[in-house]
Amino acid sequence: MESTHTGCLFTVSAPSGAGKTSLVKALLEQDSKLQVSVSHTTRPMRPGETDGLNYHFVSPQSFAAIREEGGFIECAQVFGNWYGTSKTWVQAMLESGSDIILEIDWQGAEQIKAWWQDTCAIFIFPPSHATLKQRLEGRGQDSDEVIQRRLSEAELEMQHYTLSDYLVINDDFQNALCDLQTIVHAERLKTRRQAQVQQSLMCDLIPSLALRKG
Repeated sequence: MESTHTGCLFTVSAPSGAGKTSLVKALLEQDSKLQVSVSHTTRPMRPGETDGLNYHFVSPQSFAAIREEGGFIECAQVFGNWYGTSKTWVQAMLESGSDIILEIDWQGAEQIKAWWQDTCAIFIFPPSHATLKQRLEGRGQDSDEVIQRRLSEAELEMQHYTLSDYLVINDDFQNALCDLQTIVHAERLKTRRQAQVQQSLMCDLIPSLALRKG
């Protein structure tokens, strides 16, 4: 059956090490109505990652071809690698009534907000600079030089938190996850969305609405 309402679009941005990926993963596990948009990237696959699940890993040439064809809602270069979000897939899912969540940097979130004004933008902060550094070091994946660069970039990224609609502090994981769940639930309950989702009920309770639609 064709959907009678448009889905919600959420973006989640955060500096590297703030816990964004873990939080979004936990949110998806507890909310079957949410689907994640898998971005395209030119960066190498990391240990434990799966193509098509974490990212669509493509060559720089393939990425450039998609970009030139206008296939991305947004794309940006981060730490020397390109990332992009498929326009066709996201638009089709939203129009089918599905709720979509994207893990994305602040630049991408800004571009998506310009493309889809109803986007709910969320930014995640670590509880302190020391905790952020500890988390980056705890990964055991990056050199000291890379960690220092990520810390410097993190400060620049966090300056753009004002572009978001909600700010979540990831001090306690469960509390931060609860905050995300609350935001998603609140967005779904907004009047304009409920009016779409509950069309039959609205017309039953307010018969004049049915006459207007007729």
